[in-house]
Amino acid sequence: MKSGFVGKKEGHKLSAEANDQSIGDAHSFVAIERNTKLVLNFALGSRSQATMDAFIEGLRAATAPQRFQISTDGFQPYISAITTTPSDRCDFARLINVYTNDPEGQRRYSPPEVTHTDRVVVMGAPKAEQICTSHVERQNLSIRMGMRRLTRLTNAFSKKWENFWYAYCLWFSFCNFCRIHKTLRLTPAMEAGIAGGVWGLENLISPL
Repeated sequence: MKSGFVGKKEGHKLSAEANDQSIGDAHSFVAIERNTKLVLNFALGSRSQATMDAFIEGLRAATAPQRFQISTDGFQPYISAITTTPSDRCDFARLINVYTNDPEGQRRYSPPEVTHTDRVVVMGAPKAEQICTSHVERQNLSIRMGMRRLTRLTNAFSKKWENFWYAYCLWFSFCNFCRIHKTLRLTPAMEAGIAGGVWGLENLISPL
């Protein structure tokens, strides 16, 4: 999960703006296939069960009807969404980081120190060695570094929800089809067998 905001941060909204979902904090949830590094689905919205349900429904639509394993962090809404929607085709485990209580670290825009991690099996029979969130965490870093709208402490943030959504769509299309992954030496779409070559920017932005 990656956090950003549109217009202003949630804590800065006026009382009259409290129910306006087009401004305030916006959280992105990303699903990535660990071998091809292909981004399968993402959702952008509030940190809520409704956003999570929509995210997991999209993930089910993007995957073949065969068994696979899902690893998530400790965000609670994952449990209801995954055990309800793709429960017939997946093994599910959570990798929960336990942090020190470090308010100073949060003020520095950096997470507190991780003391240990817990692997918790929720459903099915996930392989212990594949309970891992490092691939999507690396993608989250790439999002932060590659999307100017998510740069901290600047005025480059999105002013409109639609523009924020389009920026995410462009980023993931670029990552899947145009950007050569350093480890794979191919684009994720090529590794997944859904593209025959590297897309240029003209392919990305040209009309169908």
